[in-house]
Amino acid sequence: MNDTENKDLNNPTISFNDINYAIYRIGNWKNSYEINLIGTSNEIPATENTKEHVLGNLNEIRNSKFDINGKEVNGIVGLSIQLNPLLQGKNIDDLVAKEEEEYENIVNEINGLETEDSEGSIELENDKFLIYKLEKDHHVTIAKPANGLTMKHHAEEIQRLKEMNG
Repeated sequence: MNDTENKDLNNPTISFNDINYAIYRIGNWKNSYEINLIGTSNEIPATENTKEHVLGNLNEIRNSKFDINGKEVNGIVGLSIQLNPLLQGKNIDDLVAKEEEEYENIVNEINGLETEDSEGSIELENDKFLIYKLEKDHHVTIAKPANGLTMKHHAEEIQRLKEMNG
């Protein structure tokens, strides 16, 4: 039986190189992030596929455009202003400059992360990794919590964001 087959039907094994899953550790970024949405989370990519997925999503969001007070900004700046009330009164040019600095930092951090051996695997139900099942919905990839730890963490993150925007 190989790593991608189920060793236990009640708790399948997920290969670290399975592109259908995003796998993270709970941790802290080296730098501080105020605008970069990925850097405001404590989910740290644990596999090469997850790193690539995160960087792709980051660039996709950055490539979208928002009009904020008559000024075109990238998607990270636009979403950050909309989601974080503390940013709403700040100077747009300052936020754009800060986002560019944060973007460079987060890309460097992600590229420098040590990841799990792509030949290895983990049981789906575990207390070490956050695991999301990646599913396509038309042209959008949706990440659905795939284990108990991830569901608990996801619910806590939603509550934290609600309180932050309170």
